[in-house]
Formats: sequence, structure tokens, C-alpha cells
Amino acid sequence: MKLTKHGHACVRLEKDGATLVIDPGGLTEESALDGADAVLITHEHFDHLEVERLAALGPHVQIWTCDAVASQLDGIGATVNVVGEGDSFTAAGFDVGVAGRQHARIAFDMPVVPNIGFLVDGELFHPGDAFTVPGVPVGTLLTPTSGPWLKAAEFVDYLREVAPQRAYSIHDGLYNDIGLALVDNTLNRRGEAQNADFRRLKPGESVTLP
Repeated sequence: MKLTKHGHACVRLEKDGATLVIDPGGLTEESALDGADAVLITHEHFDHLEVERLAALGPHVQIWTCDAVASQLDGIGATVNVVGEGDSFTAAGFDVGVAGRQHARIAFDMPVVPNIGFLVDGELFHPGDAFTVPGVPVGTLLTPTSGPWLKAAEFVDYLREVAPQRAYSIHDGLYNDIGLALVDNTLNRRGEAQNADFRRLKPGESVTLP
């Protein structure tokens, strides 16, 4: 399975000629959806969901997401499938499990929205905007590293708790070069401590997963 990092929280997964895209939002370049066969959306915030872009995909691309997002996609022309924690399904040949229910708390006066994470082929977990522990061993973790709802100590604790063999930064589109250097340093030190490959992929950079 080939993983390509795109802007902010978006990744493309490719295998056997099929392409699955997760969270192509408003901070993601449009090319991330080129040739997509299926799309997964974790939650409704603009940096993960852009309705107009999904509407342009056409009816051949299926979308899987939570009920709150599905209500915003009504009538776009694509097939929208509602899933929640504990569900499993196949999307473009990828086996997907769902874990998690809520977005991490941002501030006292902001509502907590639904958020689901996706475990793909039993290997890669994308948590959306949460530190959901999927309850099964994870080879590759996509860990959020920036945002108004987290601090560095929290994503370090997340890496320690999930203990993946590989972890790659997502949700990092809000940082300037100084912030990205902090992410790189933190992931590198944590990876050395856990004897694992923890790092930030640049937009457009790819890795091959087991």
C-alpha cells in the first residue's frame, strides 16, 4: 500500500490500481483527489471537508463518513455511506474499520462535533481530530501535531500509548517553518526513544507500507 501525504490532514492510499483519499479539506491541494475511487471524511470542519470539491467528483466515487457530515452532502450526486464506531466496510478494495466518536475539545464555548477515525487494511489509522486509541495493534499511525485543540505533550503521549512501528504527522498545515521544525524534532526524538520510524512527510511525499 502506497501512502502519499497531501496538504494538512489529507492522505492518499493506493494499491492494486485503486485510490482511497482521506480528509481532502480546504487546506488540501485539489490534485489530492485526482483519480480517487473512494473518499473517507472524519468530521465536518472545513480543513477536512469541502463539500463543493466532493460534489465535483461525480456519482462513481463513493464517500464514507459520519452522520453529521452526510447531512451536509445530501444531494451532491455521489453515494454517501454513513458509518460509526465499530462498523467495518470495504472501500475501493481497502478494508476499513471505524473507531472513535467525538472531536477533541477545542474550547469551553465551542460544541464538540462528531469525529470518527479509520483503520485501513488493519495497518494504518487516521484518527481525524482526536487521540482515539483504536483498541488493536496499529503498524502506521497518522498523528495530529498542530491545532487549537492540542499541545505537543498530548501527541507524544498518543505515540507512546498506541506504540506504532511508524507514525507520520498530519494536521500540520497551520505551522510555519519554525513550527514544522519543532514537529520534526519532537517526532525524531520520540521515534528514537520508541525504536520506531516517526517523522513528517512533506506534501507530495510518499512511503510504501507493509
